[in-house]
Amino acid sequence: MTKRYHRKLAVLAKIETTYGTDATPTGAANAMQMSNVSIEPFAGDEVSRDLMRTFLGHQGVILVGSYVKIEGEVELAGSGAAGTAPAWGPLMRMSGMSETISAGVSVAYAPVSAGYESGSVYFNQDGVNHIALGTRSNVTLSLVPKQIPRLKFSMMGLLGTIADTALPSADLSAFTLPVPVSEAMTTLALHGKSNLISESISLDLGQKVEPRFLIGSEGMEITDRQATGQVVLEADTLANADWFSIAAAETRAAMEIVHGTTAGNIVTIGAPKVQIGRPTQGQTQDIVNYTLPLMLTPDAGNDELTLTLT
Repeated sequence: MTKRYHRKLAVLAKIETTYGTDATPTGAANAMQMSNVSIEPFAGDEVSRDLMRTFLGHQGVILVGSYVKIEGEVELAGSGAAGTAPAWGPLMRMSGMSETISAGVSVAYAPVSAGYESGSVYFNQDGVNHIALGTRSNVTLSLVPKQIPRLKFSMMGLLGTIADTALPSADLSAFTLPVPVSEAMTTLALHGKSNLISESISLDLGQKVEPRFLIGSEGMEITDRQATGQVVLEADTLANADWFSIAAAETRAAMEIVHGTTAGNIVTIGAPKVQIGRPTQGQTQDIVNYTLPLMLTPDAGNDELTLTLT
């Protein structure tokens, strides 16, 4: 019997030219540096036959609509060179976002409402390789002081082959060292108030990915998008920041988060029309704070949440 070890893992991801057709990612060109990775290798539904018989007993089930679910986190860091796409870019494109490269200047990601891309994802855990085809995803973002900022991808793909396959040699050199969230490296502006003191920021693009199995068509479909978020702010006086009045007025205004200070590793997250939900009050270390729910609404369209690397 051969033991397999949980921490020996390679995840490969490559954008497909044709939906559901294996793009054959390789460890040399398409390896993803991830943490907190998990897989549901054989998700789907079950159909019971419910036959009437002259005796009792379980009749078993028929497995239908099988697919793969993979979750994992990527450190939020640039490529190290402004205008060069990060190694985790394919995962953003699989999450219903466009990638716009301005050579030598920036790489920008923004949501789309049509023409969604898909990817082939290989999940090789110590010698057993799971292939997910036509993969699409949702993405969430978390920034917490003294922690590494992370993007979490929740992927769903059509069930490909599962086979004994040697772990590939994964080239992760394109992934750069992340910068922890801190006062010096991270700023938050919301509704015209800059340099806010925050305990945490979380954002969710809110892509709704649905397995859809029909006669003549099977795949993972992005069917809706509702971007939301939450910030926990150190409470100030109402004269300086009256979040209750802003919420009650249902005002929509901009949010901007900037993380990093070195060219090639600066991340700017923008949201032009953020509505604040009902604030709740709490405390940490005996200092009062407010938790603000965020609703990220579009302005011109397909712009409610953008991520730009410079």
